[in-house]
Amino acid sequence: MDQNPLPRRADFRFFEHLRVRWSEVDMQAIVFNAHYLTYFDTAVTGYWRALALPYAQAMAALQGDLYLRKAGVEFHASARMHDSLDIGLRCARVGTSSMSMAGAIFRGEQLLITGELVYVFADPATQTARPVPPALRALLQGFDAGEPVTEVATGDWATLGEAARAVRTAVFVEEQGIAREDEWDALDAQVLHAVVRNRLGQPVATGRLLPDEPGVARIGRMAVLREVRGAGLGEQVIAALERAARERGDREARLNAQRSAEGFYRRLGYAPYGQPFDEVGIAHIAMRKALGG
Repeated sequence: MDQNPLPRRADFRFFEHLRVRWSEVDMQAIVFNAHYLTYFDTAVTGYWRALALPYAQAMAALQGDLYLRKAGVEFHASARMHDSLDIGLRCARVGTSSMSMAGAIFRGEQLLITGELVYVFADPATQTARPVPPALRALLQGFDAGEPVTEVATGDWATLGEAARAVRTAVFVEEQGIAREDEWDALDAQVLHAVVRNRLGQPVATGRLLPDEPGVARIGRMAVLREVRGAGLGEQVIAALERAARERGDREARLNAQRSAEGFYRRLGYAPYGQPFDEVGIAHIAMRKALGG
């Protein structure tokens, strides 16, 4: 008989939050059993996001990929229509060429489902196993031990330009379709930049700080790679730039927010002012925030 204790919420640093949809339940409004594997698989994507890893780019840099070898689910209670679920994941073990993910699905404090996913790190061309790279091993073990997974650097264009350019090109030029000639200007060489890198050294977010008028800072060119949005990286950029603004004596920060990002900036204390306007074909609103001491 298995004597391992059942997992608790406190066993997990990472949770993916989902709500049960109508298409996932049977005639009794109970989640059909196969969907629990989908829930765990969805949570794996969120886990990589929490590690600030754009998965495809990270695996390319590591010269391999992860392939699912085994998946198991154990049922303790059923999820039902409209339930809000928290799917916890943690890396339970990293072997020579494989890694085991332990999962648990909770409704509030109640444990509903436990699961296990076993992946093999392998050569993408031949799908033959390869040793788990030390950098990936350290990241997985460090994350679940509570270690930070990113580092924020501030500096000039000569120092951070290559990293900032990579993120801005991916977000503004390739994703949003902004013309390259509209993205780059002479100010880049004159202002302070912030770049967030993950534990593999890959740049994943950036922004820049300009003087607007005496005592007022202007934050611009805020960009976070699409694959890792929602992991708090934009907040890290804003915090670094606000800190730099305070250190030089600025009392207020201003920015032009894309309307789709207005809620993000509101949560960070920015308030809109003036009328909405169009910039490079994208709707914007001016926002500002008082900078405390």
